[in-house]
Amino acid sequence: VSSVAYGKLLNAGQTCIAPDYLLVPKGQARTVAAKLAIAVARLYPTLRDNPDYTAIISERHHQRLRDMIVEARDAGADITEINPAGEELGATSRKLPPTLVRNAGSNLRLMREEIFGPVLPIVEYAGIDEAITHVNGADRPLALYWFGRDSGNRQRILHETVAGGVTINDCMLHLVQENQPFGGVGASGMGAYHGEWGFRTFSKEKPVFLQSRLSAGAMLRPPYGKTFERLFGLLRHIT
Repeated sequence: VSSVAYGKLLNAGQTCIAPDYLLVPKGQARTVAAKLAIAVARLYPTLRDNPDYTAIISERHHQRLRDMIVEARDAGADITEINPAGEELGATSRKLPPTLVRNAGSNLRLMREEIFGPVLPIVEYAGIDEAITHVNGADRPLALYWFGRDSGNRQRILHETVAGGVTINDCMLHLVQENQPFGGVGASGMGAYHGEWGFRTFSKEKPVFLQSRLSAGAMLRPPYGKTFERLFGLLRHIT
C-alpha cells in the first residue's frame, strides 16, 4: 500500500499517471483503507506547513475536488480524510487532506472524471473477471498498475485490458524507463515519447517521389486501346 500512497499523493495527486481509483478484493476495502491511512501518515506526518505535501494548483480546482467529495458523501459513500496531525488547513492554503472514498457509486463524478488530486476511491471486485470489466468499462487509461503474485491473473490483466503503460507491483515507474515508450491510447492520448519514440512522434516524415524520364504513367492515360488493355490485364494478374 505504500507504493499506492506515494503514487497517488505525489504532487498532491496532480500528475497524469496518479491512480484514479483502487480495485481491491471484495470485503477488503475497509482493511486496505486502514493500511493506506497508516502509509500516508508515514509519508506526510503533517500537512499544513509540510513542503513535501503541496497545495492544489488553483482555487477553482480546489473547489472542484471539494465538490466531488461532498457529492460522494451526500450519496452515502464512506469518506476518510487523513490528517495525521489534526491540523486546520484553512481555505486559503488550498491544501486538501488525502481522502479515501469507499462505496462510491459509478454515477459519481469521482468515478466518471479524472480526479487529479489527493482523493482515492476504493472499489471492491468479486473476481478477476469483474476487475477486468471495470477497467474496460471506462476510457482507456494512461497508466495501469497491477499488484499481485498470481502470474495467470497478471497475464490476463496485460492481455485483456488496454492502457498507455503498465507498472507491475509498483506505481509510476514505467514513466522513467528511457528504453520504453511512454504515451497514452484513445482518450488518454496518442503517440509516445522517450528516445527513438519521441523522435518519431515529434518528427514529420515527408514522402517524395521523383519521376524518371521513362514514365509508365503515360501508358495509363486516355485514349485507351489494346495497349492499355494488355497492361491493365497484366497489372490485374500480378496484383
